[in-house]
Amino acid sequence: MNAINQTDVAGEIRPANRGPLTGIKVLDLTAVVLGPVATQVLADYGADVIKVEPPEGDLMRANGISRTSGMSSTFMNINRNKSSVCIDLKSEQGKARLCQLIAQSDVLVHNIRVKAMERLGFGYAEVAKINPTIIYCAATGFGEGGAFAGQPAFDDIIQGACGLAHLVGHESGVPEYPPTLLADKIAGLATANAILGALVYKARTGEGQYVEVPMFETMVAFTMTEHLGGQGFKPPIGDAGYARLLKGGRKPSPTKDGYIALLPYTEQHWRAFFHHFGRGEFIDQFNISNRIERNKNIQAIYAELRNITRQYSTRELMAVCREMDIPVAEMYSIHTIQTHPHVQSTGLFKTMVHPTEGEVVTTRPTALFSKSPCSIYKPAPNLGEDSERVLGAGH
Repeated sequence: MNAINQTDVAGEIRPANRGPLTGIKVLDLTAVVLGPVATQVLADYGADVIKVEPPEGDLMRANGISRTSGMSSTFMNINRNKSSVCIDLKSEQGKARLCQLIAQSDVLVHNIRVKAMERLGFGYAEVAKINPTIIYCAATGFGEGGAFAGQPAFDDIIQGACGLAHLVGHESGVPEYPPTLLADKIAGLATANAILGALVYKARTGEGQYVEVPMFETMVAFTMTEHLGGQGFKPPIGDAGYARLLKGGRKPSPTKDGYIALLPYTEQHWRAFFHHFGRGEFIDQFNISNRIERNKNIQAIYAELRNITRQYSTRELMAVCREMDIPVAEMYSIHTIQTHPHVQSTGLFKTMVHPTEGEVVTTRPTALFSKSPCSIYKPAPNLGEDSERVLGAGH
């Protein structure tokens, strides 16, 4: 099972097999959130990830809450299991050092603008001359083949452009950003997936390749998966949007003492729920047995559900729904999630000792590999702490 390797021990611990990507070397020229999320997946899976930082360090080191300067909790939570080397890519000496690392690496990944990388001398064509079999992954804002290629892109910009902010605020008519870096994190996971695909191809053929993961296109595809609606046909047979989500009335259900997430999903669920609470007349009134008709009445159905739940305590409703196998969950917040019994029973949150930050809390890798388990073997690095080891003395 995933765990912290030699739990609560500070410093770098490198077991012989620390995950399915053991032996893969990744040169990480990413910063902020999207890229580091991607490379942390690779690092958690066992890859040797070398984070190349400029003298001022990754901007995310200063964003969020810090105990000491340059080591914010956000930075630490997306940069564990990596090594940090400090290289000034604007200097000839720094470029020479990066060339040495490129020659030794299986993967290079960056989220720098493509033209800027080319000006530095590290576009794909130049890097492939140094290492023809390298997997070169560019996480871009807008795809290089499109009209917005090269435009600056951050999480807010992409959320607004891809339709997500409008979707979140559809009820009020005022676009809103969800209070999480959703575009960054989803695009980061997509980038990790793309690199894994390229690694499989390389394992089969021995060939490297150029990989591009555009943030905007990734988020449009993510948002529109269920919301193409009638526009999913030619010619369109209706408007875009998944009506059951946009107009279906799904909201947290109020209870006497709070809220629960409650979702009777099948006909059997709805029948059991209404019968138990003495409102069997709704079964015929809302044509529960006909899924199409039930969906047409879904706003009224959910309104009646909430009228019922507000009469009972959270504990009472949880017990009833568990007995009837109706999907249900108690509401937790970011302030209380560490107390969730399932979170605690699976050991999702781990405490480890950072060499400069003392005790810190992180989440363990969540993917479970039976034969090549992941581990946390190294806390997030201080700026350039691995430069001498990686680059050699006198770097």
